[in-house]
Amino acid sequence: MTDLKISVIVPCFNEEEVIQRAYSRIKKVLDDSDNNGQEIIFIDDGSSDRTLDHLRAIAVRDKNAKVISFSRNFGHQQAVSAGIRYCTGDVAVIIDADMQDPPELILEMTRIYRNESCNGVYAVRMKRKGESAFKKLTALAFYRIINFLSDCPIPLDTGDFRLIDRTVIDEFNKLPEKNKFIRGLISWIGFKQVPLYYIREERLAGETKYPLRKMLKFATTGLLYFSKKPLKLAISLGFFNILIGAFLILYAVVGKLANLIETVPGWASLLVAVIFFGGVQLLTIGVLGEYIGSIFDEIKARPEFIIGQKLNFDD
Repeated sequence: MTDLKISVIVPCFNEEEVIQRAYSRIKKVLDDSDNNGQEIIFIDDGSSDRTLDHLRAIAVRDKNAKVISFSRNFGHQQAVSAGIRYCTGDVAVIIDADMQDPPELILEMTRIYRNESCNGVYAVRMKRKGESAFKKLTALAFYRIINFLSDCPIPLDTGDFRLIDRTVIDEFNKLPEKNKFIRGLISWIGFKQVPLYYIREERLAGETKYPLRKMLKFATTGLLYFSKKPLKLAISLGFFNILIGAFLILYAVVGKLANLIETVPGWASLLVAVIFFGGVQLLTIGVLGEYIGSIFDEIKARPEFIIGQKLNFDD
């Protein structure tokens, strides 16, 4: 446990403004640690700027800096998954290139890992600097909603910034899913994992790679792959609608027979009932469609990503 080979996994997408500084900070942290070896695995997720050129230059200077270049943009979770698959360390640390998660915490993670004799250390965000109120609010709501709906507890306010050991890495690499929700899967794997609380910094430069559209897609993946509760909710809504419908029928029949109500063509309540039931049916069909779409993606058995180039790997 005293000598560790540390793999640092860094997914990158259009990070030309920050990638050199990110490498320098991570490299300094690893050089200051008393580890038995080190590697930094950069995964270029189909960047359209000069990120890959910078990574190639880094790989020439430092043989411990390894580069995986995708054939196109496959997504952040796929990039992290590639890093986990190809890392060779006793432990791996996942960190983004924008340096919102300070790499200096890697030393604290390894210290906790040794002292706690655990299998993982996940970073919990106490404060998020440089983010809009909308982003903070939606993130706060997302983690609590998915934790409520999930069949497996997921620590609140955590991202992919974490340390995992070889036990977790090997189990993760056995998972066959193509659309991975990594923070959820690592929680699902289990073993002893402990928190590290920290303050998230502002981006060094550039813009977030998770605009609203990608945030919604990411949230949908987390919900569909970690909970059957939306399906149960659809069933509950169906039963609720049956009760409402039965009440309306009883109201209409009794009211008509007892002359308590006067019905006229275009009765407003009929329109309300049709709109209500139609909306619930569309909602239910939509939920089912999302699950069927996820099943369709999995049974196609396409690769999770396609690698265009690898640098500084033995193979």
